[in-house]
Amino acid sequence: MKKPPVLKGRSDPVFDLLARAPHKQHLGDYLALLKPLDDRGRYLPFEDLRYRWASGLDARLCWALVKRARAAQYINLLPLGEPPQWGKYLLTPSARKTLSAVDLQTTSASLECMTGQIGERSHFSYLLNDLIEDEVIASSQLEGAATTTRVAKDMLKYQRQPRTPDERMVMGNYRMMNFAWENRYQPLSVDLIAAMHRVGVEGIDDAQYSPGFFRTNDAVVVQDGEGNTVHTPPPAVGLVMRLQRLVRWINQPLGSPQVRDYLHPLIKAITLHFSLGYEHPFRDGNGRVARALFYWFMFKHEFSAFRYIAISPLLRNAPVKYGRSYLHSEADELDLTYFIEFQCSVIQRAVSRFTDVYRKSLVYTEDFERWLMASGFFERLTPRQRALYQVAKSGVAKEFTASNVREHLGCSCSTAMSALNGLVELRVFEKRKMGSEWVFFLRSPASVLKHGSEFSRSRAASA
Repeated sequence: MKKPPVLKGRSDPVFDLLARAPHKQHLGDYLALLKPLDDRGRYLPFEDLRYRWASGLDARLCWALVKRARAAQYINLLPLGEPPQWGKYLLTPSARKTLSAVDLQTTSASLECMTGQIGERSHFSYLLNDLIEDEVIASSQLEGAATTTRVAKDMLKYQRQPRTPDERMVMGNYRMMNFAWENRYQPLSVDLIAAMHRVGVEGIDDAQYSPGFFRTNDAVVVQDGEGNTVHTPPPAVGLVMRLQRLVRWINQPLGSPQVRDYLHPLIKAITLHFSLGYEHPFRDGNGRVARALFYWFMFKHEFSAFRYIAISPLLRNAPVKYGRSYLHSEADELDLTYFIEFQCSVIQRAVSRFTDVYRKSLVYTEDFERWLMASGFFERLTPRQRALYQVAKSGVAKEFTASNVREHLGCSCSTAMSALNGLVELRVFEKRKMGSEWVFFLRSPASVLKHGSEFSRSRAASA
């Protein structure tokens, strides 16, 4: 048996320090820190860890030990910035949990299975469209759009022309998400990045955004809510060259021999999100493009359910954590683990929300079918009417018009109006004139139940 060589001497100054006083007296405490995660499995930055170390320990030495443990597990991603610095990450247990959920629940095959199990596919599609709108609106609100969610949803549902810059921002995001879906099989290019920006911001304030054009100077910084500069992007000189480097990395096949370590598509998509935000290639609208490119990459790799998974509402509700995940990565030698960890935690919750919609829809569909069969209403409702009743009963949408039903259910305006009026005749819906449009809504549950009972009794008597 070949024996391992005997190592003599020390070459690491960190471990040299541990062998000397006063650190030697706390050797066990120090060595316990030689791991990438804290005792609760969290990947914390220095500013959080320094308050958790035992008193009497040298903070710099503690941090050096943590960094040694992390460096041993780093996976290099791609060079960023100027001069180039390697962005890297460490795959944590919590990120693995998110990757598992994404693989199980968001692939194109999973989505097809879900919609196949819902007898009333129109009902599920209505709910999914609601999630698309959530993403578009919240992404705009993250960038400062002041419109309310309800007003923005009405604009999208009714396909009303935007009236204000904030509404134009929402409509631009809607177009950009559709652009990402329609171009999902295109390879990434500098031109595609520019085109995505142009589709998303054109017509809002062209002088402010310069749609489709990259910045040509360094007068762009990222500020916090108090006006402090928190990120200065790399220089405009060499910007296109750096974007081309990013493009080449993104376009590498996931199993390419040039890539030593396999990267899950979600990790690569989050890295694309970070890289666009870090480079800040446009005068404005960078965050929206970065998030749209995240979705584009997931679509490209057959995670079609991400078309209905709204991440931005969760980012909007935690803007400080979102911003700090960028800053922690930049401050710690481009360790993207902080950003990836935060994004994975958000995606985990967004996927859960998506699957909850599916499960509730499935349960409700089954219950509703049983009620329809027992009450005798089944024969009198068309598939579209059943879908509308389910959506109304679930509370996802409270008001219906011929135009928004046409948009969601993919039928003509006259077919939509016929379905709605049929529900009024059955005394399931009521309608009211609002302006120039008829608005339909569900009658009170007691009224529906009363009418359903009367209808059942009349059928029994005639039998």
